[in-house]
Amino acid sequence: MRHVGIPAHTTNDSIVWVPDRSLLFSGDLLFRGGTPFLLMGSVTGAIGVLEELKQLPVTTIVPGHGGVAGPELIDEVLGYLRFVMEAAVAARAAGLSPLDAARELDLGPYADLLDPERIVGNLHRAYAELDGAPPGTRIDVVTALTDMVTYNGGQPLTCYA
Repeated sequence: MRHVGIPAHTTNDSIVWVPDRSLLFSGDLLFRGGTPFLLMGSVTGAIGVLEELKQLPVTTIVPGHGGVAGPELIDEVLGYLRFVMEAAVAARAAGLSPLDAARELDLGPYADLLDPERIVGNLHRAYAELDGAPPGTRIDVVTALTDMVTYNGGQPLTCYA
């Protein structure tokens, strides 16, 4: 068991690596079928941590949400996180708020993930990092969650992941 060392999903993520079984218990660093959520952590930190996890000879992953998976799950989540950062860079340059950015964003291959409103919170986190906030720095969670509810059609947030 080890702490990943930097903010990712949250500021205190840990994994359990069982080398003789090539088995990784990733906690919420990995979601299968659900939208990752990094409001309390770091998008760039999560990308770095997942890049490190790719170096492990993993054959089986028990994610924090969703069913057991193979090592391809790491690349799937990395793809989503890079998508978030690319969207944040473009939308911020266009002067869009995280909510407006999410409204204009085509989620493409990520549209079918559970809890798609998390894109708004993830964009709030990505914007903070683009503005120079260190990974894991507190951000305005109330505004981010309110924007998520707005994006969700005014419906309360749920967690289906």
